[in-house]
Amino acid sequence: MKQHAPAAERNAAPILEVLRRVLPARGLVLEIAGGTGQHAVHFARGLPAIDWQPSDPDPAARASIAAWRDEAGLPNLRAPIALDVIAAWPIARADAVVCINMLHISPWAAAEALFAGAARVLPPGGVLVTYGPYRIDGATAPSNEAFERSLRSRDPAWGVREVRELERISAGLALVEIVPMPANNCALVWSAPVSSRARTGSARA
Repeated sequence: MKQHAPAAERNAAPILEVLRRVLPARGLVLEIAGGTGQHAVHFARGLPAIDWQPSDPDPAARASIAAWRDEAGLPNLRAPIALDVIAAWPIARADAVVCINMLHISPWAAAEALFAGAARVLPPGGVLVTYGPYRIDGATAPSNEAFERSLRSRDPAWGVREVRELERISAGLALVEIVPMPANNCALVWSAPVSSRARTGSARA
């Protein structure tokens, strides 16, 4: 039941360094498209004050996540839930949302649904972190160009996404940071708007 992805093994540590810096100190983090479960275990172990909620629409992926979770025995790692970003989300609120390596292997409608769903569940100032290969103002690494050709040969709806196009569909989430990562990937940090009431309260603190 337990699956293994070499890429998840390689990128878990650098992604965790970003998450340690941008996620809240505690609370519930929803992971979208959790895949094998390797990331869930690594992040839950590295962020013990956070409740990590993995999800995936694929039953085989959820079984793998559950197997990794059972082996790890981490008290802050929740059982995986079924979540398809395009359908109704089975969770009403999360303090942060993390989505790794989904946007380029899903149709554009999934990107739109990810931002819309994150905007619904995040509190003011909450963050969405997305990770993967991207184009920025049309440019990307030659390896990503080759990767995109491979993706589109498998499904024409897939591809390396343009960051400026993601900003256009971000459902009010603001892109606050682009973090260069190994293997020509980036972590994008998006923030939910802070209400005027929240800003006032923060100023008084």
